[in-house]
Formats: sequence, C-alpha cells, structure tokens
Amino acid sequence: MGMDAMRERPPASVRGEVDEQTIEACRRGDRVALTHFVRTYDKTVFAFLSRMVGAGPHVEDLAQEVFLRAHQALPRFRYRADVRVSTWLLKIAVRLVQDHRKKKRLPLVPLDTQMVDDGRRGPEHMRRRREIAAAFERAAAQLSDEQRAVFLLAHFHGRSMAEIAELVGIPEATAKTRLFRARAKLRKLLAPHREAPAEETP
Repeated sequence: MGMDAMRERPPASVRGEVDEQTIEACRRGDRVALTHFVRTYDKTVFAFLSRMVGAGPHVEDLAQEVFLRAHQALPRFRYRADVRVSTWLLKIAVRLVQDHRKKKRLPLVPLDTQMVDDGRRGPEHMRRRREIAAAFERAAAQLSDEQRAVFLLAHFHGRSMAEIAELVGIPEATAKTRLFRARAKLRKLLAPHREAPAEETP
C-alpha cells in the first residue's frame, strides 16, 4: 500500500463508531470519509430495515435514502462523544420506516438470522431450530409495528431504553411498556415450542 493511500484512510473508529474528524470530513464532502462512513454503518442500517419491512430490493433503496438524509442533515448534526452516531442513523431509519409503512405494508421476515448449519450439529437439531425459527417468525409478525421496532432496537441493536425512546420519539416509560408487552406476547406465543418433545421410554 502506498503512502498516499495510507494518508487518505480515515482514522480507525472507536467501538465501531466514526470519530469527530470523520464527521467533519464528511461535512466537507471528502469522498474517502463518506465512503468510510457508509461502510461503518451499512450493515446496521440494512439489518434494521430488513427486519422491519422485509427482505427485497426495496431495502437497498431505503438504505440509500437513510444515508442521503444523513448526508443532508450532517451540517446540523452535533457530534458528542457520549452519543453514538449509529443511534442518530437508526433514528433516521425509524422515521423512514414510519413514512414507508403509511404507503405500503410489507411482509415481515424472520428475526432469527443464525440458521446456518456449521456441520457440528445433527439433522434433528437443525430441524428443531428451523421449527423454532418459523414459530418465532409467526409470533413476531403478530407484534405491532411499534412493539417490533422497540424489540429490534433492544435485542438486535443493543440500545438502552433511553436511546430507544429518543430513536422512536416516545417517553422512556412508553418504550419500556412496549418492550414488556412485546416480550410477553412472544413468550406466550412461543410457549409450546420452549420445551423439546419428551423422549419415549422403551
């Protein structure tokens, strides 16, 4: 790698987040910084959108819209070391999904994305996992959009209640209530699948 390329590379992000220098470079339209910004957060944005509106080419369009809105809002964005940039991006994604839902409701997709057979499990184990994943998908589809968004942000994106409240634009107490109800509904719907079938005695 040449010295010029090394000079152009943005500084490494801390804990998966870009730093203030990268944000400033993005504001100036620095292409290297902008590319680094997108690559840092594209998986987070794609994962959230896919789980909210279903897989398909529309997810890529929505993700592009999220980053376009973020770029347009960068001049007004105030960087703070105690606030994750990804939280700001997810807030944009949440609002975009809300707008998208008003136009068209799309099918939901499974929340369990860890269904890859690594070869170390038997066929019965994988069959059982597929059954549970299918049951989870059916249960999650019965959550309201509001409950699903809070559940996703808490369990798949590791956001605190304060962050979720800020992301969704609701009081923290309301966020806690929605998460509690989402968990309760999922527990009830998945109760028949929580225990493995009893083995028959000879």
